[in-house]
Formats: sequence, structure tokens, C-alpha cells
Amino acid sequence: MKIVEASQFEGRRAWEALDIAEIDGATVRLHWTDQPYIWHVNDGPEVFVVLDGVVDMEVRDVIERVYRLTPGSIFHAEQGDAHRAIPIGVARILVIERRGSI
Repeated sequence: MKIVEASQFEGRRAWEALDIAEIDGATVRLHWTDQPYIWHVNDGPEVFVVLDGVVDMEVRDVIERVYRLTPGSIFHAEQGDAHRAIPIGVARILVIERRGSI
């Protein structure tokens, strides 16, 4: 068993991750960041849960859109969905995705 106090996790660099679990080829990781992530497309689905802070999630489909995510917001991207996360200040995010996905 493990208890993780997300609010206590602090990375030394943007998008540093604390590995929490691996379940059937999917990783559960807690990320700390204060910098934007790159535009990317996952090779499988991704679940992105804001635990602390505010994140603007930019998505591209026919047009670019921005969704403001606050603590408790859950973003789900399917395989092939282009997106990038831009924290507003410091954020802690739980990410569940296929092992090795960017």
C-alpha cells in the first residue's frame, strides 16, 4: 500500500514525475510543473486530472481551442488527439496513460 500527498510533491524541473503505479501496461504518475508541455499526440488514451493549480489545455481538432482546468477537472484525450498543457503558475497533475507514451 502507498499514500501519496500530492500537495507535498515538488519537482526539481518542469514535468518531473513521481511514479505511483503501473496497471496492465498503463502508468499512473503524479507530475509537478510550472512550464508548458509540448504539442503532442499520444499513442493511446490519456486521462489528465488536475489536483492542484490551474492548467489551460490547448486542443487541436478542426480549430484550436483552450479549456481552463481547475482542481478536480478531468481531461480525457483519445489516441490521436493533439493537445498541450499550459500551467498557470505551479500545478500538480495525475496522468494515466500507456507506458512509454509522451
